[in-house]
Amino acid sequence: MSERITVGSLYPNAAATIRSRAAGDRQEQSAASFDTILKKQSLRFSHHAEERLRQRGIHFKPEQLAKLNHAIDKAATKGAKDSLMLINDTALIVNIKNRTVVTAMDQASMKDNVFTQIDSAMIIS
Repeated sequence: MSERITVGSLYPNAAATIRSRAAGDRQEQSAASFDTILKKQSLRFSHHAEERLRQRGIHFKPEQLAKLNHAIDKAATKGAKDSLMLINDTALIVNIKNRTVVTAMDQASMKDNVFTQIDSAMIIS
C-alpha cells in the first residue's frame, strides 16, 4: 500500500470527490445569482400597464427606458417602495422592489386624478 491514510479519514480519496462537488455547487450558485441579478436589473411592465400603454398609445424610446431604470435605482437607494414617476407627458406607478411598472397614464388621463398608495414621486427629465 503506497497511499497514505490520515487520521479521521476512512477513504483516502474521499476529500477529492467532496471538493469537486463543492466546486460544482459554487458554479450552480454563481449561475443562479447571475439570473437573480439580471432579473433585478431589468424593468418589467405588468399586464395592466401593458394594456394601458397600448390603449393610450404611449411608446418609450430606449433612452427613456434607460432614464427610467436609473430613476428606479435612485429611488431604491432612498428606500422607496411604490413611486409615481413622471417622464415627459406620462405618469407611471412603479413598484421599486420588483422593478415593475404597475400602471401608466398619459397627460389627458392625469387631469383631476388622485394618486394613492405611493410613498415617493420623481420627475424624470
